[in-house]
Amino acid sequence: MFETAFGTAKPVIAMVHLGALPGTPLHNNDNGLDGLITAAHADLSALQAAGVDAVMFGNENDRPYEFDVDTASTATMAYVIGRLREHITVPFGVNVLWDPLSTVALAAATGAVFCREIFTGSYASDMGHWTPDAGSALRYRKRVGRDDLLMLYNVSAEFADSLDRRSLPDRARSAVFSSIPDAVLVSGQITGEAAKMEDLEAVKAVLPDIPVLANTGVKHDTVADVMRIADGCIVGSSLKVEGNTWNAVDLDRARDFMDRAKAAR
Repeated sequence: MFETAFGTAKPVIAMVHLGALPGTPLHNNDNGLDGLITAAHADLSALQAAGVDAVMFGNENDRPYEFDVDTASTATMAYVIGRLREHITVPFGVNVLWDPLSTVALAAATGAVFCREIFTGSYASDMGHWTPDAGSALRYRKRVGRDDLLMLYNVSAEFADSLDRRSLPDRARSAVFSSIPDAVLVSGQITGEAAKMEDLEAVKAVLPDIPVLANTGVKHDTVADVMRIADGCIVGSSLKVEGNTWNAVDLDRARDFMDRAKAAR
């Protein structure tokens, strides 16, 4: 199912980081919704021209982050994706940080192929005590009629530390048994910061039959090593102007990254 959805066993999923949404502290009132759409369209076009396998829309700049996202944020993301829908030529996914139910709702509303979130675990985080509920998320997926929606579980939350003292491989293995993800993601501590290669290797070693992807911090000079171990990657910052998360996508950087990724898989 995973390989069929992406058209390759080791996809590169590229981030379309939406600008800060209405109601969030960093939202640009002067640019408004049209500004969000214009910037997202430019990034989407550049990523598709670079040959990425899929894109994912996320509200990365809605800082400070929340667990229960304002309904307006999810609605705005749906509006922006809807305006861009005719221009999307690759499989796409969504992520409403850090709200599993809103993420599933957005996927259902937009026809996304996959979604990403922290669906399991217990963490101490910048946002407070973090205890997501995979049971509720998958039952909600069932209620909205999206059994086909691929669920990508990040098992090493950014901006947080696990309160579960089991090793990362043990937590990942347990999550697969108890909470039935379609893929497992391994992250660094912060957006744009790489997951440790030893963590990727260890998780993949205990999950040989489920896709394991690097979720953060994959760079031009590391993508070949990542693709050797992992079943793909999610990338955002490395494809931006000067490698800065908050800049626009740099077409030349994105093309170079994809050339390296394709050569490695």
